[in-house]
Amino acid sequence: MDIADAGREVKKELSSDEKVLESVFKLETLYKKYKFLIWTVAIGLVAYFIGSNVMKSMHEQSLEEANKAFLTLQENDSDTQALAILKEKNIALYDLFTFSKASKDEDTKTLATLENSTNKVIADLSKYTVAGLENKSSDSVLHKEMAILQEAYLAMKSGDSKSAIAKLELITENSPLAQIATLLKHSTLTAK
Repeated sequence: MDIADAGREVKKELSSDEKVLESVFKLETLYKKYKFLIWTVAIGLVAYFIGSNVMKSMHEQSLEEANKAFLTLQENDSDTQALAILKEKNIALYDLFTFSKASKDEDTKTLATLENSTNKVIADLSKYTVAGLENKSSDSVLHKEMAILQEAYLAMKSGDSKSAIAKLELITENSPLAQIATLLKHSTLTAK
């Protein structure tokens, strides 16, 4: 290697070192200019991840306590402390337990209060169950065909066969309740 080639190599290395130093100075200038913003974003990200992990942990602990209370209530449904914990920690599970107990005990007062539940399934089931216990018709969304059967039965019981048949016609042939509806139609015909 001759001196001219060695000189070019040294010049290339110095040129690349200059570029690295130039980049470092640009980064330092940017850092000084946006130091507050960079630290704010970094601290915000750290706080977000710590906060989300803490919230997740608290939520899991709350669900665990609610599940323990629910299991306790399944063994002893008169445990007021477990009932209070369940109501505080998981209102949907509390509504489900209350509905189950009220249905079993045929407690129409409690079922009537559950008709206002935020859980639409529990509210609808409560409405339907109260109507069934009080021998009234229901406008249940989830048990629409069962409610129609109930209305037809009540019409038959009161002697209104035409209304009962009209109600039973609302149940389609592919419904799981179609056979029961057909049997009820035949019983209205023989009752004439």
